[in-house]
Amino acid sequence: MLSRVCSAAVNGIDAFAVEVEVNCGYGETFIALVGLPDTAVKESKDRVSTALANSGYKFPMGKTTINLAPADVKKEGPSFDLPIGVGMLAASEQIETDQLDNFAIVGELALTGGVRPVKGVLSIALKAQADGKTGVLVPAENAAEAAVVQGLQVIPVQNLREAAQFLEGAIRIAPTKVDIAKIFNHIHDDDHDFAEVKGQENVKRALEIAAAGGHNALMIGPPGTGKSMLAKRLATILPPLTLAEALETTKIHSIVGLLKPAQALVTQRPFRAPHHTASDAGLLGGNINPTPGEISLAHHGVLFLDELPEFKRSVLETMRQPLEEGIVTISRAAGTMTFPSQFMLVAAMNPTPDGKMPGESKSSPREIQNYLGRISGPLLDRIDLHIEVPPVKFREMSNAQPGETSAQIRERVVAARRLQLTRFAGKPKVTCNARMGAKELKLHCELDEPTRDLLKHAMNEYNLSARAYDRILKVARTIADLAGAGDIACEHISEAIQYRSLDRQLWG
Repeated sequence: MLSRVCSAAVNGIDAFAVEVEVNCGYGETFIALVGLPDTAVKESKDRVSTALANSGYKFPMGKTTINLAPADVKKEGPSFDLPIGVGMLAASEQIETDQLDNFAIVGELALTGGVRPVKGVLSIALKAQADGKTGVLVPAENAAEAAVVQGLQVIPVQNLREAAQFLEGAIRIAPTKVDIAKIFNHIHDDDHDFAEVKGQENVKRALEIAAAGGHNALMIGPPGTGKSMLAKRLATILPPLTLAEALETTKIHSIVGLLKPAQALVTQRPFRAPHHTASDAGLLGGNINPTPGEISLAHHGVLFLDELPEFKRSVLETMRQPLEEGIVTISRAAGTMTFPSQFMLVAAMNPTPDGKMPGESKSSPREIQNYLGRISGPLLDRIDLHIEVPPVKFREMSNAQPGETSAQIRERVVAARRLQLTRFAGKPKVTCNARMGAKELKLHCELDEPTRDLLKHAMNEYNLSARAYDRILKVARTIADLAGAGDIACEHISEAIQYRSLDRQLWG
């Protein structure tokens, strides 16, 4: 007898439908698994056959053929165990059900018949909804993740027998439901706060601008000045994720397997800080079958690169396209994948090889130039804010007066982002000032004559590139938004220019 079970697999960050066809026939007892399965899928026939026996079912006698359609797309992972097991039960007439067309089924089987969690369930649930399915049968630990998809019955199953009995109608399982508003309203306990930072008011101001406009930032200063401390606290002043952003971020983290058990959504903006020994594949994603890397895991959040010149130059150069376009495309023999990567790049570095400022360093000018030369001009042009982080003075360190809290700074950031959301309404790709294109720059960054002259003088004085010109306008627009100003004025341009001058002092 032939049975068909609906399932799905993940390709990139989106899912595609997979139909599991199982045919039980006569002849020598044998299982044939076809449809471009990888090693994990091929091994599923051994897991499923043992799980059937340990769940109290009979193993089908004769030749059993299992086809995973479409047959021209490679299938990966153990998520087909449960649909294959259900298909074998239906094909061997051990269960009778008319629900197989209504539910998408995924899950890994333990040898005991228990159902283990799998990756990418949110993408699969979204695909099931798009295909008009009534619901999904998923491992109980993945149920909350799938339940954020509205209008879909999410049935949590603990084992193979429970899944079979539910499909037969022998038992009822209450669909999992989650309160999305409650999840977003949950107050996270932040271990970090800007109130803990002594001094460095100019750096705090620059990071507030970066957060308000989604700008990339580079902090330059000697060791011990608080660069890493400040970067870690940047996440505490970023605006909250929208539901669309949370869904997209959760899909990426689900595919990589970073969601905690029973976690429904990623509701905090990611903060990723890879080590400087990270490879191209580790940062961008890749391997034989392309998977998201650190820049995609930082999507809608912060990617912090400490000791920037210590990263391989080839690794840094690969970030130029993602920084500009907000996506990363990976081509491998297995195929081409595109992952989203709209992140804020925040980097930190010493001004010289020995960590001292150029006038105090014992390094030769050539050594300093070689050290700074590890960061190319094109990459530097894509970083909006270049921030000098000076040593903290004793009177600032010993000051018992607490500084401004992250919550206070965040209020201003959220207000500025709200202006930008209104300004860019109807343009989903432009979510903040840093994402403005040429058309938006022309429309929202008009300058009067004195302001234009000031910018012209700075361009000539510092020999800035055309890309740097655009960055100055974007940063000035954000500074104006923080001030609640409708037009960009001279003081906004002046402050934006000072965040571009540092690279010319050191690199010029």
